[in-house]
Amino acid sequence: MAWLTWALAALFLIPAGAAHATDTRAGRILERFEHANQWRDHVMVVAHRAGGLQAGKTRFPENSLAALEAAIAAGAEMVEVDVRRSAGGALIVMHDSWLDRTTTCKGEAASRTLAELKTCRLVVEGTGVATGEPVSTLAEFLAAAKDRILVNIDNKLALADLPEMVAVARDLDMAGQVVIKENLWNERRIAEAGEMLRAAGGGFHFMPIIADDAVSDARFAETVRAALPADAMEMINWRAGAQTLTETGGPLFSNRMRAAAIRGDWHIWANTYAIVNKPGGYLAGGRGDELATAASLPAESWGFWAERGVTIIQTDEPAAAIEWLSVNGYRVPYGDQQPVSSGQTASIN
Repeated sequence: MAWLTWALAALFLIPAGAAHATDTRAGRILERFEHANQWRDHVMVVAHRAGGLQAGKTRFPENSLAALEAAIAAGAEMVEVDVRRSAGGALIVMHDSWLDRTTTCKGEAASRTLAELKTCRLVVEGTGVATGEPVSTLAEFLAAAKDRILVNIDNKLALADLPEMVAVARDLDMAGQVVIKENLWNERRIAEAGEMLRAAGGGFHFMPIIADDAVSDARFAETVRAALPADAMEMINWRAGAQTLTETGGPLFSNRMRAAAIRGDWHIWANTYAIVNKPGGYLAGGRGDELATAASLPAESWGFWAERGVTIIQTDEPAAAIEWLSVNGYRVPYGDQQPVSSGQTASIN
């Protein structure tokens, strides 16, 4: 892996430009995102599929501009969105490969041109109520988020498609506000991710995703961080069935992992959002949003992860999570004075 480390090291030498300006909301968020060790008393919140839930009820369509606005208003630091392609190859914001669940149209998204997709209206899941909002292109969504909030891109295509997504952000002069992520589970996958990062160029952030069905040792995270830049690593603690709630978070949320994160100056990221037809807290050892909201036990969900060193939580309930975390001392108001920066960053420059 030495060759990969050397090749990527050159990318660190050029500043990310506008990404470091703190005169915008996104710039102030980036200050905390890029300097994990200085902000370990602050838990950042990511709105899953741009957010939209409140007390378990859907208020806005997923991956919508309406949900984006609500996430910003709630104080979320980042929105996560899913990216696919239209028939003509346009990058669109959509989770499913099919249109049926989230829009007024039917069939596969990839079989429709962008013009056809623009006739599809997003619907509020659960109620099925159609809104006036059409399917967004990635460029449209990023433009709406620019300077206001970070955007975490969940690639529903191939690894080779990520550089084009970065290029869209770069054309809008906001690559530094984008976080690209990919699943990593062995050294071959690490090498493939490194090739993608070199192809994409610089100026954006990369985040590995590591799951405990394939990785059971914090040393793998250290191997990843030695080879690739990372300001955060997304950790998944699977809950396959009806087993009791995790008591420790498993090997990916161990003391050793926390020590690795501190040495590497990166955030530990946990997912508490729900997945349809899967056990509660499916990605969080049972300690998910359902426990926080339906069972009214937020301390056993969001609080549990915060106490285990998690400094980024991705949730379907950004407003409720932010409120509880703030009241219970897990968030530092952005008006408060920031500590002196170390100058370290893991952005791909």
